[in-house]
Amino acid sequence: MTDISLIDRLLDVIEHDIVPKTAEGVAHGNKLFGAAILRKGDRSLVLAETNNEMENPLWHGEVHCLKRFYEMPKAERVDTKDAIFIATHEPCSLCLSAITWTGFDNFYHLFSHEDSRDSFAIPHDLKILKEVFTLDPGGYNAENAYWKSFSIRRLVRALPEVERQRLEERIGRISGRYDELSGVYQANKAENDIPLN
Repeated sequence: MTDISLIDRLLDVIEHDIVPKTAEGVAHGNKLFGAAILRKGDRSLVLAETNNEMENPLWHGEVHCLKRFYEMPKAERVDTKDAIFIATHEPCSLCLSAITWTGFDNFYHLFSHEDSRDSFAIPHDLKILKEVFTLDPGGYNAENAYWKSFSIRRLVRALPEVERQRLEERIGRISGRYDELSGVYQANKAENDIPLN
């Protein structure tokens, strides 16, 4: 059975912790991808971050979050096995590897690779999976020996109608905000020097 309170918490973090950082990042020319780390025990926020490709094209939302996580004093970090990893968008191959190498046993994402391509005009995740790894869209194991991944939207679709409708409306509002951020990024991306903008 899906934990509705967990879905609400994940959406809270995306909406209130990641989106504000992402809005600031997009204003500086970065893409609209973000990530956060929560403690499994109480679901408290450890860290939220966003894409920082203007500084370094490797600082995707997830990788930049992990970079900042390991810059924290060790006493303030949580063991990755005791953490929940949230990605606003389904992680690309770089970010999937980073999540794996840092020892997380899970991650949740709101938007899919297809959403990144179709709604946000950023097709590189799917192109790299196909061109570099010869994998079809979604061509990675969503559950494997290292971690299990969860699509927040897929979890919501499996809920009873009342909760499903409430959460789909909430996701719709969050999606609208991401549509706005995407418009800003797309309008200004010619001015940045991100290799795959």
